[in-house]
Amino acid sequence: MRMRSLSIQANWLLLLLGWLIFDFALATGPSKKQLANRSRTVRLGIVLFPGFEPLDVIGPLEIWFSISAYYPLTLSMISFQTGPVTAVAPPHIMVPGQPPVDLSYMIAPKLVATHTFDNAPELDILLIPGGMGNMALAQQNNTSVEDFIISRYPRLEYLQSVCTGSVSLARAGVLKRKKATTNKSSWAWVTGFGEKINWVPTARWTEDGKIWTSSGVSAGMDMTYAFLKMFYGTDDPKTTDTLTQVMNGMEYAPHTDPHWDPYGVVYNVPGADTSQPLQGCVRPVGY
Repeated sequence: MRMRSLSIQANWLLLLLGWLIFDFALATGPSKKQLANRSRTVRLGIVLFPGFEPLDVIGPLEIWFSISAYYPLTLSMISFQTGPVTAVAPPHIMVPGQPPVDLSYMIAPKLVATHTFDNAPELDILLIPGGMGNMALAQQNNTSVEDFIISRYPRLEYLQSVCTGSVSLARAGVLKRKKATTNKSSWAWVTGFGEKINWVPTARWTEDGKIWTSSGVSAGMDMTYAFLKMFYGTDDPKTTDTLTQVMNGMEYAPHTDPHWDPYGVVYNVPGADTSQPLQGCVRPVGY
């Protein structure tokens, strides 16, 4: 009789353990919202302007492009007019007190704008890149990018910037009372824009509500990985997880700590955390 009682207790313990494992799997798996994001068509927009930084656009876009093989997406490339947009900035002052610099001798990769600021479709996510063109637009007092941000911001689910793209967010006023970061080599220039912004000197990327900002150039890829992990969720990291497959298919090991940023030290950014090791703790996703 006692053996039977022990057997029943053991069975109940096994059943309880199974429930706990099942509940834990549900808790750590994709949420209802993440599952919904996987099935709906997400509308992504990327702003282009003469002098955009190529990797600011192409880096995140490579990840978005790959993930679109699994989840439905639309893409709008938005600029002043449709057609090719050069990555070479127009002549502009690069050093205060010096004459404008003509960069037309540089090689000129181009991306094609599919829409203008006037006819762009509705968007869920808007990405603003950086580049020397940001500086040229600011010197021209051209607010076309900022006007577009202001007009779309209330209806966006997420607004993102890479590198000095945060200048446009600051000039548009959407960073007020929010934290943000930017390219550390351009820290002094970028942080001169906007009011009451919590600029974070040691951050690979930041998120504050629906605004995500990244550090310089390649950091946009790290931000994009972190964002997609939040947006779509993850499954088993070594077997079925789509985002893991995408990142490892690219053979890109993202930085996964938003508070790790050695370039604040490299460029002597005021307030940067100098206590952290400059070596990155980077490894393939899932390993």
